[in-house]
Amino acid sequence: MDLSFLVVVVIITALVFDFTNGFHDTANAMATSIATGALRPKVAVGLSAVLNLVGAFISTEVAHTISSGLVDDAKITVPIIFGGLVGAILWNLLTWYLGLPSSSSHALFGGLIGATWIAAGSGAVNFGTVVQKIIVPAVAAPIVAGVVALLGTYLAYKITARARKRSVDDGFRAGQIASASLVSLAHGTGDAQKTMGIITLVLITSGTLAQGSRPPLWVIFAAGMAIAFGTYLGGWRIIRTMGKGLTEIESPQGFAAETSSTAVLLASSHLGFPLSTTQVCSGSILGAGLGKRLAEVRWTVAGRMALAWLFTLPAAAVVGALSGRVANSGNLGVALIAVLALLAGGGLYAASRRKPVTSANVNEYPSTPAASSATASV
Repeated sequence: MDLSFLVVVVIITALVFDFTNGFHDTANAMATSIATGALRPKVAVGLSAVLNLVGAFISTEVAHTISSGLVDDAKITVPIIFGGLVGAILWNLLTWYLGLPSSSSHALFGGLIGATWIAAGSGAVNFGTVVQKIIVPAVAAPIVAGVVALLGTYLAYKITARARKRSVDDGFRAGQIASASLVSLAHGTGDAQKTMGIITLVLITSGTLAQGSRPPLWVIFAAGMAIAFGTYLGGWRIIRTMGKGLTEIESPQGFAAETSSTAVLLASSHLGFPLSTTQVCSGSILGAGLGKRLAEVRWTVAGRMALAWLFTLPAAAVVGALSGRVANSGNLGVALIAVLALLAGGGLYAASRRKPVTSANVNEYPSTPAASSATASV
């Protein structure tokens, strides 16, 4: 297998995106289990990392959708894909710094679409596929997951109404270990495939693979390892927002949210729909919050999240378009974009260290009495 230096650089960049996807989306699987005390923070992210890796080997349908359906692989170049990845990575880092659970998937799609559109024209983007397999599911999935979680939460409290609260909490916390594990498995099945699809698209575009090829085994393994490593580091800022920021989650709600998320995510992966795990899990948590009588839902936090969802595709598309245009000018352009991306990413990381969120203070949300004197900030 003869790969050019540029192709290797773009593959590494894709794996960097996969890594950011891992720590950005750890909250999807483990935030509620950490919030309810079902799992200790470090144990939760370790378990999630292992299951993300296992999940990467379950299916490649989503990867095939991205590598052969989203854009016309005959009209794009490797530097264009590089520009799209830069747009996705920078949006992931910005929203992680702000503690906003935005969609890594939509950041990737937006970056790739923007870079392709500006460099190869709108005809190179398959808008029918974008609407059918990205836009429509993005609207429907969190609603479906939220309704299922709402009903599940209502039934959980109804069925256990006469049981002792301690017994109910202990039972559902045990159930959460299984349900959170299934979310991690589903996340690996869905999200690792997106990077597989991008790397496969790079290999097709460079002529290394034939058009319509599915991801080789080494691509599946590399993508699974990258997302698992990112997951293990734990995106504590976003875990705090999802576990404590949206609503005060109890164990029956956490179990209902995780179970509904798993059902929606595994079904979508089987059908080849590249859903946003973040949107599905956030919808489930909101549904679980509404399913309990007199539960508090922080609509201000939900509104900030909704704005992040709204801007993810276009914002990543703009950065991807600019990066793709510069990168497509030659090796000097690729080097310039790489340096600027490293500086931007390094700056966000340095800023985050001023008020760090760690496994030790992840459950201290600033608006709660217990955290009124907390020094960490989302």
